[in-house]
Amino acid sequence: MKNKKNKKQVLVLGTSSHVGKSAIVTALCYILSKKYSVAPFKAQNMSLNSWITKEGHEIGIAQAIQAKAAGIEPTVDMNPVLLKPKGDKTSQIVLMGKPYADKTAGEYYESVNDIYGILKAALDRLWDEYEIIVMEGAGGAAEINLYNRDIVNIGTQRLTDANIILVGDIERGGVFASLYGTVELLPCDVRKKVKGFIINKFRGDIKILESGLSELEDKTNIPVLGVIPYFNVRIPSEDSVSIKDKKNAIHLNDVEIVIIRFPHISNFTDFEPLESLAKIRYIEFDEEIGTPDAIILPGTKNTIEDLYKLNESGLSEKIKKFHNNIPIIGICGGYQMLGKEIIDVNNIEGYEIDRIEGLGLLNVTTTFDKYEKTTKQVTKKIIGKSPIFKSIIGEKIKGYEIHMGNTCETQRFSKTDIFVKNTCENSIFENDGCVDENGLVIGTYLHGLFENENIRHTFVKYLCEKKGIEYKSDDVYFNENAYEALGNMVETAIDMDKVYEIIGI
Repeated sequence: MKNKKNKKQVLVLGTSSHVGKSAIVTALCYILSKKYSVAPFKAQNMSLNSWITKEGHEIGIAQAIQAKAAGIEPTVDMNPVLLKPKGDKTSQIVLMGKPYADKTAGEYYESVNDIYGILKAALDRLWDEYEIIVMEGAGGAAEINLYNRDIVNIGTQRLTDANIILVGDIERGGVFASLYGTVELLPCDVRKKVKGFIINKFRGDIKILESGLSELEDKTNIPVLGVIPYFNVRIPSEDSVSIKDKKNAIHLNDVEIVIIRFPHISNFTDFEPLESLAKIRYIEFDEEIGTPDAIILPGTKNTIEDLYKLNESGLSEKIKKFHNNIPIIGICGGYQMLGKEIIDVNNIEGYEIDRIEGLGLLNVTTTFDKYEKTTKQVTKKIIGKSPIFKSIIGEKIKGYEIHMGNTCETQRFSKTDIFVKNTCENSIFENDGCVDENGLVIGTYLHGLFENENIRHTFVKYLCEKKGIEYKSDDVYFNENAYEALGNMVETAIDMDKVYEIIGI
């Protein structure tokens, strides 16, 4: 057991969302892991991008990435509470990796005092195993309306007594005001624990900043640890805020993949591995679909609601017109939408309708009947007959499942009677998914599909060959080297001696 009396820890907070807290925690986990055993921790995450641990627990994808940067296996203790927004002020509460309940913001905040025991137990287990814990806050630290019920910023600091590094994003403008204002608005006991600033995403000559850095230090008596330049290291995104940053991503091949941006899109990180190989364009329901080389329907937290809106917008009919010409792939909720019908037997999703027709491109029906989630890591063999993947049939792929509902092959004997088989004879992967007769419409529950190199390259190569252009295969998708690149950049940009002092080393 590690010595808990002399905890080595740090809490990275931000002036707002999307300032780079997750990336900095990832970098610190990598840097510190060269000498110490390190674990990340985030008390509460709000994101529809999640990841499944080996034990089948669902956590925020950021903590999974941070754990990998530290060279350790992600566990649910690193993110005990995950909030998955469903709309209408309601979120699904995932507690210690399992769905607990759907609650409004008010209902959730009324119960946060009960969660502190869970957080403390999770932290104690991490302290039993690791020498340093690098903690991350959420959103902006100075949410003064939440101080009495916040568990991830103020609550985590008071629970652990950790020193704080405060991060501001200069690209947004007003970085000095946001850093100074955040410190001034923090409760007195928490304010005195702020031991350093980091300014992130800087473009330009740092000499221009020097006078402002000095004045900020004079006004707050808190040192600026460093200024991190704008970087484009490929690590998976934490939430959908970053989708708008992807419009001008550099890609190697002149093929376009359209991804339908559902209102409740989840795990869009599934498609980030494709960004260096093809043009990825996210479209909303009111945008033109154009002439893509492939269409992907991603996962969604609210499958029935998003399908209803997709149908109402007329985009469903436009998608169906492509089904004999280009690949149409549905993942998780997108797979369910490609089927004949979705039936919500017990109003599990909580939407106003309990039965809806799908796009009808796959002969499957999905039924929601239990408030239970399938969450597991899987290894599958490619078995489906598809011109897209014919060259890699028999090869294995890895992925993970996060879904409610059961999707099975459908046979309709009359307009009212439906017979559902337990398996799909036209599975695309071993015991998973479905493919249509021409092999171009594919549905699967596997998240992380395109993280498999064989799938990623074969898919884009097929699109290039169909278009009659040469396939360029230089793949710069994120891998373990990205941790090193990120870590080295941050280590160079900030005063690590002061960081060690803040941590207690």
